[in-house]
Amino acid sequence: MDDYYSLLGIDRQASEDQIKKAYRKMAMKYHPDRNKDNPKAEDQFKKISEAYAVLSDTEKRKQYDRFGADGFKQKFSQEDIFRNFNADEIFQNFGFRPGKGADPFQSIHEMFSGGGGFGQSFGDTFGGQQGGRPQSTKGEDLETSLPVTFEEAALGAEKRIVIQGTGKREETTVKIPPGIGNGKKLRLRGKGYPSRFGGKAGDIYIKIKVEPHPVFHREGNDIVADQEISLTDALLGAVKEVPTLTGPKNLKIPAGTQSHSKLRLKGLGVAHGAGGQKGDQLVRVLIKFPKELSEEQREMVLALKEQGL
Repeated sequence: MDDYYSLLGIDRQASEDQIKKAYRKMAMKYHPDRNKDNPKAEDQFKKISEAYAVLSDTEKRKQYDRFGADGFKQKFSQEDIFRNFNADEIFQNFGFRPGKGADPFQSIHEMFSGGGGFGQSFGDTFGGQQGGRPQSTKGEDLETSLPVTFEEAALGAEKRIVIQGTGKREETTVKIPPGIGNGKKLRLRGKGYPSRFGGKAGDIYIKIKVEPHPVFHREGNDIVADQEISLTDALLGAVKEVPTLTGPKNLKIPAGTQSHSKLRLKGLGVAHGAGGQKGDQLVRVLIKFPKELSEEQREMVLALKEQGL
């Protein structure tokens, strides 16, 4: 996956002004109108525009620096990346103003128009037309929800879904990235409504609904599960078999373990970050006390009491 800093030819300590200047230089170089004989130029132009949308936003840049390219893409959809992105600023940076004549960056409209957010600001600024001809707008986006199990969200999966919102029934495969959180959205390009003006079809945004699990719950990138142990196991220590997402594992219970303390199984949590690092599984120990004691047990406990225990 391309690194945003490398795409713009800057280092990770670049200032806002350096980022803006780098983007302007790269955009002028790869703009499709200037590279009509180079079919790869538009793709590169989209990549550097995405890089600029992230690195020019202080909060998004912090998240990108923290999680890396892969981790950032798992947490932020294309819609998230371009949300609140000021498209008008791009034109101002190039010295273009509405009313000066034909738009030298018409293809930007075609690449990013429609669906609100980033593309919508172009249409608002220029009234949906350039040089008296209708703008080629993107079709309407759709949104749907997709229930996934706790395991599918944590470990990743592929799901077959049926798309019916465009008037026809279509089956497709959706890749669930490992570690995706509840409420996050996935994007299927070109699966939304067709454009009424000859542009690209809209997209489908799939909102993930993670189903609760009877044993596990998630805390950040860690997975938490409860484990009951007896009083004697807590006092003397023991080895217990505990459930994990990848099957049962042995857990050492140290002598003197307190109730509700958490023991750690490293690397058995949720994947995150560019390198696929994983969180841990935390086992919350619950000491189970007997409701009744036999006469012999009672005498033994009294003896322990006399010993100061």
